[in-house]
Amino acid sequence: MDESVIVADQLEKTYRVPVRTGGALRSLVSRGTRAVHAVDGISFTIAAGEMVGYVGPNGAGKSTTIKMLTGILVPSGGQVRVAGLDPTQQRRTLAARIGVVFGQRTQLWWDLPLIESLELLRYVYRVPEARFAENLALFREVLGLDPFLHTPVRQLSLGQRMRGDLAAALLHDPAILYLDEPTIGLDVVAKGRIREFLLEINRERGVTVLLTTHDMADIAHLCTRMMIIDHGHLLYDGSVGAIRDRCGTERTLVVDLETDEPEALTGLPAEEIRADGLRRWLRFRRAEVTAAELIAALSARYRIRDLTIEEPDIEEIVRHIYQEGLRTKD
Repeated sequence: MDESVIVADQLEKTYRVPVRTGGALRSLVSRGTRAVHAVDGISFTIAAGEMVGYVGPNGAGKSTTIKMLTGILVPSGGQVRVAGLDPTQQRRTLAARIGVVFGQRTQLWWDLPLIESLELLRYVYRVPEARFAENLALFREVLGLDPFLHTPVRQLSLGQRMRGDLAAALLHDPAILYLDEPTIGLDVVAKGRIREFLLEINRERGVTVLLTTHDMADIAHLCTRMMIIDHGHLLYDGSVGAIRDRCGTERTLVVDLETDEPEALTGLPAEEIRADGLRRWLRFRRAEVTAAELIAALSARYRIRDLTIEEPDIEEIVRHIYQEGLRTKD
């Protein structure tokens, strides 16, 4: 995993959008323009075999970045290399090495059965027949395609269509897979099946995955590294664990007591934030006390049946970063 397959260096994408100028009457005929920096000088590298989460609010620049990495959009500045290629200048060559899934769009033929879309894509990508059969067998098993393989795409549920799109994106054995909101609108069962499949192809085939999503559960389940972007700027690039340590300073100890206590638990280096019978929730700051110290203080005063520690929720951490910026570690 030391070979960089995606390299972005001061990557930029700027749009000129019209704005009205002058008074009410003048604005009807007189317009100027202003620059909108959708992506504003971001740099990162992704190694072969990594699975990286790329998160940010709507309009942050996530999809714009993906489109520049695939060659759909031409950068306004900076440089980008994917699999050693320039996506804009070598787009056709690059297409054979990448797979792309846009959650709100499909590359399948709307009126054709799923199997016919996959067979057409075999010819588009010139996949050898034996390799096509091998890949299709894997996708049928892991993604559970058989119940709807012969159903027209327009009749598929969203979850079924997403599974079909994943199969289509990986049919030609790409080394890199871009996923733009792949679980949007899916139920829990469909999300779980897709997450397990992504882990499988990353583990077994070494496919590099760049995942953009609003669902922080996707990041928690799939990625060890995440990049956070907002207003075109890269705010964070590091491990999921490190961002928890850096910004998620509060943890929660959930304890089940042997006997019910009529009053709030006292004399502890933590705040009791909730009580439900024998179960109590204690919030503490990692900079002030360790979990071991809190448990020792708790067990010295009360009889404990069971306990667990809840780590900070990634979604709350990211929301805090959007609102208040990335703070230094306490």
